[in-house]
Amino acid sequence: MTKRLSHLDDAGRARMVDISAKKDTSREAVAAGTIRMRPETLALIQSGGIPKGDVIAVARLAGVMAAKRTHELIPLCHPLLLTHIDVEITPHEAESALQVAATVRTTGKTGVEMEALTAVAVAALTVYDMCKAVDRGMRIEGVRLRRKRGGKSGEIVLE
Repeated sequence: MTKRLSHLDDAGRARMVDISAKKDTSREAVAAGTIRMRPETLALIQSGGIPKGDVIAVARLAGVMAAKRTHELIPLCHPLLLTHIDVEITPHEAESALQVAATVRTTGKTGVEMEALTAVAVAALTVYDMCKAVDRGMRIEGVRLRRKRGGKSGEIVLE
């Protein structure tokens, strides 16, 4: 049996899903990703030597702002009242990388997976933007959902 895609109407046209009959539940999503770079670039970030400023602080703020504006970027996402957004950016010297993780929560009728994923992607893109003058070879990798909870599907742990 093939599951019908909820964002398509009977004629196959994209549509926003009607969530008005769904119950409000507590919802959370956690997403993660990595931005790899040269060891010298990571050292500059950690020492505050990037000319554009505090890379980690700016990227963290960019991730928070992106989560709040996801519905403006992804055409069929509902605007949500987010109750919590946390973006963590952790240096990993052995991997010459920054690990980005975002946790997003709400109480509502639909989940916050897209908001968490958007936060991670935009935080990583902000690192790239702030550091591209010293390292154009940076790579954003592995942006993914780690887990989600709430709604009728309950808890899903992917890693």
